[in-house]
Amino acid sequence: MADMKFSVSAKREGPALVRVQARNFSMYVDEPANLGGSDKGANPVEYLLGALAGCLNVVANLVANEMNIELRGMTIEAEGDLNPGRFSGKSMEERAGFKQIRVTLNPDLQADEATKRKWLETIEQRCPLSDNLTNPTPVKITLA
Repeated sequence: MADMKFSVSAKREGPALVRVQARNFSMYVDEPANLGGSDKGANPVEYLLGALAGCLNVVANLVANEMNIELRGMTIEAEGDLNPGRFSGKSMEERAGFKQIRVTLNPDLQADEATKRKWLETIEQRCPLSDNLTNPTPVKITLA
């Protein structure tokens, strides 16, 4: 299968506020007031957690269909811990990103435990965002 390219463009609208355009959709990325923002949108790490939850949902439904499992509903909780020291320029001792991300899927599906484990294992293997977060992905940032 050929590679597909995905892209977004973004425009700064304030010190912490940026409007992101993805296809025909706009979303605001901001920080809460206590982190210097105007609280007009989720912050970047919240979007990352939300994107992971969204990707897991898509893959979970795809895999359930392939396994002939009826997925009637699902809630997803995602959380992570990070130390803001590097981000804020106060300490370079710890990494800037999440130390760990924890995700809990609570599916409404009828399946035995072995089938549920296989379903979850397949989701973990095939989720693009989980793959990007688990494995190093080169990021090249340049000036125009």
